[in-house]
Amino acid sequence: MKNDLLTFTNWQSEQVKRILDLALAVKTKPENYQQVLAGKSIVALFEKPSLRTRLSFDIGINKLGGHFVYLDVQGDNLKDRESLADTAANIACWADGLISRVFSHETLEVYAQSCDIPVVNALCDKFHPCQAMADMLTLTETFGDLSKVKLAYFGDGNNVAHSLMIAAAHLGMNLAVVTPQGYETEQYALDSALSIAAKTGAEITVSNDINDAIGANAVYTDTWISMGDDTPPESIEAVFSPYQINQALLDKTGATHVMHCQPAHRDVEITSEIMDSKCSLLMQQAENRMHAQNAILINLLT
Repeated sequence: MKNDLLTFTNWQSEQVKRILDLALAVKTKPENYQQVLAGKSIVALFEKPSLRTRLSFDIGINKLGGHFVYLDVQGDNLKDRESLADTAANIACWADGLISRVFSHETLEVYAQSCDIPVVNALCDKFHPCQAMADMLTLTETFGDLSKVKLAYFGDGNNVAHSLMIAAAHLGMNLAVVTPQGYETEQYALDSALSIAAKTGAEITVSNDINDAIGANAVYTDTWISMGDDTPPESIEAVFSPYQINQALLDKTGATHVMHCQPAHRDVEITSEIMDSKCSLLMQQAENRMHAQNAILINLLT
């Protein structure tokens, strides 16, 4: 029976922990995994543009001895040529796995239902599980035991926030998600995280109050305007500016490190001063996308 990674919601906590352990092993001893995907071809079907996701999968699969095939749905004029189900079924005739970066989570669900190869969510409107696993790897390298770590996320309760909640719940972390009023996380994601946390001892809180982030070891943010959102920037900044990651916020929370999944808008959701400082984990997160994704692919394809 094949396994997919659309979201870690339906995974067991022990499975998530094994992925994290494997990511550490892949990063520290890459020579042990150079041919683990030899003979396997993985298709990347992207509806949305990407820098980190595309390159980290392409280079990562190459390092594992596999073959990466990139398809741009927009640029290659593949959109609406045939049904989503037929697209996935055809890809499965040749490929061993399908990685997809899409606008709608429902697209991934159709792909998963329509083919007999593993499907990996490389980003959708609801979740970003590969990013969350890279973030957990980064936090583990920085702080060690995640059950003793408090992370505070500031900004929009979006797909990144959702996957951080799910991953943190599986790994027993303390996560505070702090958003402006009206921009909270979706209830389905919070309910799933709380259900998992009840079994693992994790502490997941959502709030509009910055004070709930006091005591955090690290603070995290994402762009305030999602890709493709045409909301006027000035109206967004008026609502979100109190949640900007800057030196004052670090002083208030006591956090020693900052995180951002990138691309970042400098001096909007995070100041350049902080982004370029020694407390920044941004490039470590970016590198760890490759190692975390490699661990996911090894788990699903071998």
